[in-house]
Amino acid sequence: MFSYVARQPIFNRCQQTIGYELLFRDGEYNAFPNIDADQATCRLVVENYMAIGDDYAYRGQRNFINFPQHCLVTLMPLLLPKNKVVIEILETCTPDDELFLAIKHLHQKGYIIALDDFEYDIRWQRFFRYVHIIKLDLLMLGLEKACEFVRNNRHMKVKFLAEKVETYTDFQASLHAGFDLFQGYYFSRPELVKRRKVAASELTTIQLLQAISSEPVNFAEIENIISSDVSLSYLLLRYVNQTNRRLIKPISSFHQALVYLGEEKLRMFVGVVATAHAALDKPKALYALSLQRAKMCEKLVDCSALTLPPQQAFLAGMFSLLDALLDSSLAELLELLKLQPNIQMALLYREGQLGQVLNLVDAFDKADWQQVTIECCRLGISEQQVQQSYLQAVAWAEKCVQINNPPS
Repeated sequence: MFSYVARQPIFNRCQQTIGYELLFRDGEYNAFPNIDADQATCRLVVENYMAIGDDYAYRGQRNFINFPQHCLVTLMPLLLPKNKVVIEILETCTPDDELFLAIKHLHQKGYIIALDDFEYDIRWQRFFRYVHIIKLDLLMLGLEKACEFVRNNRHMKVKFLAEKVETYTDFQASLHAGFDLFQGYYFSRPELVKRRKVAASELTTIQLLQAISSEPVNFAEIENIISSDVSLSYLLLRYVNQTNRRLIKPISSFHQALVYLGEEKLRMFVGVVATAHAALDKPKALYALSLQRAKMCEKLVDCSALTLPPQQAFLAGMFSLLDALLDSSLAELLELLKLQPNIQMALLYREGQLGQVLNLVDAFDKADWQQVTIECCRLGISEQQVQQSYLQAVAWAEKCVQINNPPS
């Protein structure tokens, strides 16, 4: 299954692109679907931002993202890098005390805040000191009324963005009125971007929600749950790298990733994934094989004389089929994950001890028994140990798949 997002460019007074508004879509039809606003925002964040990151479609400019009331008061924008996004307060939000405190907090954290489809209401007055951009819809307000508002409020320390600029006349009038930014069909219609969806299974997500509800959080239990879901493992490591741009040490285990996050951000991560939990239509056999390879690599290291930590072997096996699962280049995906160099080299070039373990698993999967014998000699492992590791891995993977796909 695929995820969809429409992006519409936003221009400055020199008609240079300064960013894109990201608009949630759930299919090829380029219009907002009939879906709850909270779920739409959560799915956009998980499927098109957390999972992709600095993708070709988003690189270089800020992304304007609509956030409804609940997402703002729960501080969901903190999941995203403040130097890459503009937080839009959706026009349906109520300017109450709870929202005010959330916007104030986001402003203090360094986020750029925009009021979307703004219509003057005195209750928004106190928000202005924390707002950087006010968006005015030329079709909804009318061109003259929108331009008059800008002319009368040039003293405000904000930028005014003209939405729904449909014609050359609209652009010239809003330009002369003092608008700073522009968006609309006159410049460009929203462009639909389609990508492979990355989502956790629904039951795994429910298990995670239960696990993070305990006090204190049981990190060992959460690590076990995440380790059984390939897509969730990928999302977790992507998220850790989004929120920790300057990692002291590259990621070498799920436990390390969880410790980096801490309880508060872990709860936030799971909450967003839970809301966006639409199931991924991936081949069950490929999913099971990824889990099987992860456990087999771990078991092989356990029964060998290698000095590798077993959790590194598990990670390498887990992500060895990531390119097939997500229909993307493995090199590009690994660039997003920032794994330890030896894990990356093993996955990309089959180098080092981990590379030898993967070579053995590859040969076993292909039933290339001559190569299995060669790799066993290199690693000092008996063929019987390989067989036992395989059987244990198959049983474990089947159990994980059954848990995540219960019979109907």
